[in-house]
Parts: sequence; C-alpha cells; structure tokens
Amino acid sequence: MMTQRSKSIYSLLLALTLLVAMFAPAAGAEPTAAVTDIEAYVEAMQPGWNLGNTFDATGGDETAWGNPTVTQAFIDEIAAQGYKSIRIPITWDHRIGSAPNYTIDPAFLDRIEEVVDWALDANLYVMINMHHDSWLWVNQMDTDPSNVLARYNAGWTQIADHFKHHSTNLMFESINEPRFTDGWGSVTPEHFELLYQLNTSFHQIVRASGGNNDVRPLVLPTVETATAQENLDELYDTIVQLNDPNLIATVHYYGFWPFSVNIAGYTHFEDDTRNDIIQTFDRVYDTFTANGIPVILGEYGLLGFDKHTGVIEQGEKLKFFEFLIHYVQDKQITHMVWDNGQHFNRTSYEWNDPELYEMMQASWDGRSATAETDLIHLQRSSMASDVSVALNLNGNQLVSLSVNGISLQSGTDYELNGNILTFKSDLLSSWSNSTQLGTNAVITAAFDSGADWRFRVVVHVPPVMQDTTGTTEEFAIPTSFHGDSLATMEAVYADGSIAGPQNWTSYKEFGYAFSPSYASNEIEVLPEFFNEVQDGEVHLTFHFWSGEIVTYTITKSGSNVVGVASDDNPDPTPTGDLTVQYKAADTNATDNQIKPYFNIINNGTSAVELSDLKLRYYFSKDSSAEVNSWIDWAAIGGANIHRTVTDSYVELSFCINAGSIPAGGQSGDIQLRMAKSDWSNFDESNDYSFDPAKTSFADWEQVTLYHNDQLIWGMEP
Repeated sequence: MMTQRSKSIYSLLLALTLLVAMFAPAAGAEPTAAVTDIEAYVEAMQPGWNLGNTFDATGGDETAWGNPTVTQAFIDEIAAQGYKSIRIPITWDHRIGSAPNYTIDPAFLDRIEEVVDWALDANLYVMINMHHDSWLWVNQMDTDPSNVLARYNAGWTQIADHFKHHSTNLMFESINEPRFTDGWGSVTPEHFELLYQLNTSFHQIVRASGGNNDVRPLVLPTVETATAQENLDELYDTIVQLNDPNLIATVHYYGFWPFSVNIAGYTHFEDDTRNDIIQTFDRVYDTFTANGIPVILGEYGLLGFDKHTGVIEQGEKLKFFEFLIHYVQDKQITHMVWDNGQHFNRTSYEWNDPELYEMMQASWDGRSATAETDLIHLQRSSMASDVSVALNLNGNQLVSLSVNGISLQSGTDYELNGNILTFKSDLLSSWSNSTQLGTNAVITAAFDSGADWRFRVVVHVPPVMQDTTGTTEEFAIPTSFHGDSLATMEAVYADGSIAGPQNWTSYKEFGYAFSPSYASNEIEVLPEFFNEVQDGEVHLTFHFWSGEIVTYTITKSGSNVVGVASDDNPDPTPTGDLTVQYKAADTNATDNQIKPYFNIINNGTSAVELSDLKLRYYFSKDSSAEVNSWIDWAAIGGANIHRTVTDSYVELSFCINAGSIPAGGQSGDIQLRMAKSDWSNFDESNDYSFDPAKTSFADWEQVTLYHNDQLIWGMEP
C-alpha cells in the first residue's frame, strides 16, 4: 500500500501531465493529435449507457439473448437520448480459436468495428472490453495460469492491433468483473496478484502496439469491480506503479443487497440503503478521485431487475436512482447505466419505464423532489380521511398538483405545510367510493426543477386467497388482489423457525422464492423456495403495500404441496385488544419542546403487526413555524417509526421491520420529541392529548390508535 505522500505526488503528476487525445478524422486513418487531461476526458463521458446482453451473449451471435441486431439508427438514438458514452460489453470466448495462436474470428472483429465506428460517428465515447470471459475461462487462472494468460494476451494483442488507429474517444477495459473462483466474494491475496498480472500485461500489450494506443485511455477494474477498501487499495497501487496518466479506475454498483433484491423486509429506500451509497462512493472518491485518478461507474442498477423491474416498488426505485446519481455525480464519478434490453426498447426506441428515464435524465443536471411514498391507499366504500405525505424536496419547491391535466386547488384539495403535503378527505372521497379497484387516479406533483413525482391513488379491499394443491415445481396460490399489490412474503415452520432459502431472515426474496401475477390472479411459490424447505407445515405471511396482511399455510410432502387459506383471511381488525399508554416526559406546558412517550399493549390472543398500526397525538402548533420531530429512543428502533406532523396532530406509523407485538406483549417505550424550527415556545395547556399529571405510563384515551386506518383505541377530539 502506498503512503499518503506517494498518493499526493502521483496526484501532482496527473494534474501536470497532458495526454495526447482524442480526435481522429475517421476510423483507420492516421489521427490528428489533440491534447486534454484524463479527468476532463472522463467528465465528458457523463452520462453513459451499456449495450448489455448483445455482443456479450455467450450464444451464437448478438441476438442470442433476445435483443435485436444492432443498427446505426439505434446507436444514433442512444446519443439522441442524451448519453455521451457507450460501453459495449464483448464476450470473445467462442470467437477465439485454439492454441497457440488463439485467432479471433475476423468477421466478428469487423462487426465490432462497425458498431464502434457508428458510435464514434454519433460523437459518443466508446468502451470495449473482455466481458463474460471473466467467468467463462479467465477465472481458471489460479489453476491454469500459463494457458489463461496466453489466451488473454493473444486476445488483447489482436484487439489492440485492430483498433490502434481509431480515435482515442475509444477506450479499452481490461476485463469485466474479474474473479478467480466460481462464486462471488471469496477474495484472497492471490486473487489480487492474478488481477495485477492481467492488468499490467494488458497495459504493456496495448501501449506497445503502436498507433494511438500509446496514449489511448485504459480502464482498469478492481477484483470483482467491488468497492471494499482492500480492493480499491490494490488497484490504486497498480495504477501508481504503472505511472501512466491515461488510466481510469472502474467499479460497479447494484445497491445495498437486501434492498436491491427485495429481501429481509427491505421494501423501502431507507437509511441502510442510502448509507450504503454514501459509504461506497466516499471510499471510491477518497481512494481515486481525490488523488487525481478518474473513476467510471461502469455498471449500475438494481439486482432485482434480473427478474423483472417490478421487484422493487416504483417509488422506492425512483428514490434509489435519484439519490445514487446525485451522490455519484457529487463525487465526480461518471456513471454508465446497465441496460440489457429492460430499459430502452430496442425496437420501438421508447423507454419501458418513462418515469425512470425522466428521473435519471433530470438527475444528470440536478436534484429532483421525491416523497416518502408514491402510493395513496383508500379502502373502497369508506369515507376517506386526510392523507399526509412527507416530501423530500431536495432544494425544490412544489409548483402544482394535477390529475389528468386539471389542477388541484390549494386549501380545498390539498395543503402544504413545510414539507408535509396533505390530501384532503373531500378530494380522496371522490375516489374511495369507486367500483373500480386498483389505481383510480394519478396525482402529478410538479416542482420548479427536476422530475415530476406521481402519486397513485389505489382503491382496494382486503385480498383473499383460496385453497389449492400443486407440486414443488409448480405451485400457485389463487389470489384476488382486489386492487392491492404484494410487498413481501414471510415463511416460518410451525415451530416458528425460519423456512426456505436465505434462512437468516423470514422475509424471502421477491422473484426468487415467490412472485405475484396480477394478470392471472395468483402468487407463485417458486421451485427455488421448495428446494430448501423441509417436509411438513410452513406458515406464509403476505404483506401488501396497503398494509393488509394475509396468512396462508402450505404442507409439503415430497414433491406434493397442499395450500390452505387461513380462517382469518382476510385479517380481521383486533378491535378492543390494543390499548395505548402515555406519559408526559416534559410536564412544562410552555417550554419549547413536547415530549410524549407511548407504549402499545396487546391484550389479545394473537400477535399484531406494527406496520398495520398508526398512533396520533393531538397538539397545537401555536404559530406558523414548522414543527420538527424526532424519536429519541424506541424499543422497536427509531428508524422503524415514520412521523407525519400536521397542524393538529402528529401521526406515528411503523415500517415492516418494526415487527409485531406478541399476544400479551407490548411495543416498549416510544419516546417522541417535537420542537419548532425557530425553537419558540409551545402552549400545551389546551392541547387535547397533553396531561402533565401522567408522569408514569397509564392508559390514555386521548391518544388514538388505528388498525388499517380504523379507529380501535381512544377518542378523537
């Protein structure tokens, strides 16, 4: 590992060194040299796009994995979408002949050159590489080093020679996601040494091959393109040793794994997911960018997209992309989105998810506002109540709300208090009596900058499941979703122990263990789940985005499976079983803080999910100042409690990770604190829920509790 002094010296060298760049008259012609620096080169690539599942396909040709033949019109369309660079992943394995020459199929090289030239003609920066070769044969380098290195060197010798006269707007990446085992994450010191051999051999071959290759930008990955500090440090040392000002570091990022695949109850873009982005790219920045070595995020996205893009709920997905792009750009890192055909339709030239593209495109130039949710759930045939949603304004201001182009009226249809947007009951009641279940309206929130945010008004009744039979290879639960959508599924054996794959969590992986089909009205429990389930009874708990919970029992015997809907399907409201205790932790009615503490008691005979509950404490703001709130401490974890502050009450709601209150159990302390933004005093003397006499926990009916939005404890003022 180099010292900080060595890093500083290298940074100075990079800052002072000019490199020959980037403009050639035409492919194959001798270039007219120009100069720039490598940091400016990488900055000019922002943003980038991956031509995935095409030339990296391991089948017969570029269409083997389901994408159409690449055309010049398509490449031009990528440039028209605002992208400045394109990464063309290439798998050479089945196009390389046998030893000792390892000759690459000339027709395939010519086809790659054709597409590269189209991209250069479209004024795109272009990256080509060795892609799935990394796991097809390069990963055998630890057991067969001489043959692997000979094949690798022969490949790059031919590629470098073929493209040596191309503009330096074409760059080479040594190897994609290099690893030296069959799996991921088992990195040893020997693996660092093997990658060092590949990167340095690649560097020597290209630099000695003539033409523009003596200055062509070269992209070097970490082991697995992972971002652990050790991986970053090893690549940093390699780049310093090579002492070449035209080198670029690259990593990949697919998010905090539990959120990225929707497992372990990580259904929301919450603090753990956000912090993983921050910590990851702080490491990358501190190691490379801060020391003058530019970085390309060569691939990014969400791993759940490998199943389908609906694995992650729409609003949560949008918040992830907005924050990731913002933070990466803030760290001066160029990003290249992974697209294997799932995002930009290669036939219609339209985005499969226009909202996602709108969010990404807006994020290239600044931040967009988001919200804590994009879903407003209304029980059908019920009188709707006001619904408040916290906005994440990110420096923007709300300009308008509209439905189908018709503006909503402030004060009548909605109110905005600070960052709290409240949709009024009269507006929502116009939809709650609809005979149509599902999305009844989309409320578009427009801001003074950035992308719009869309709230989907979903009318629902509780989902219902039916008994069924099947096999471990094919088992689907008939489900009437009734307008609702599935968030996650839990699985435990009859004794309460965790069932199924990833047995460290009861919350199973969406799209791997289970998958809903709204078109066929069923929830598939997939073979991968049954592969790791013992014979016997398994209790499934399905959590829906409305907050509804439905339980179901399956019994596995060999390859046969019997499913039985629970008697409590749909889940009844446990009216009368829950009580709220309250104490005033601050009995001074005229100071600048309010400190109500709560404890929810379950007197019933069955557990109650906290995510089904909402608690309201009523108070008066007394001024126009915004009221801030905190959970100073909670037995269930403050991060699992959401707070919505209105002019007349604060509402506490609970995320799925808050768990449940067992029969005869309690939530434990929930210590709330509130203060005005200007820290002026309150006057609590007439506040409905304030009782300074309650200095220890006692039942208090002037704090209300709701189960699935139905009042079950207390009296509203």
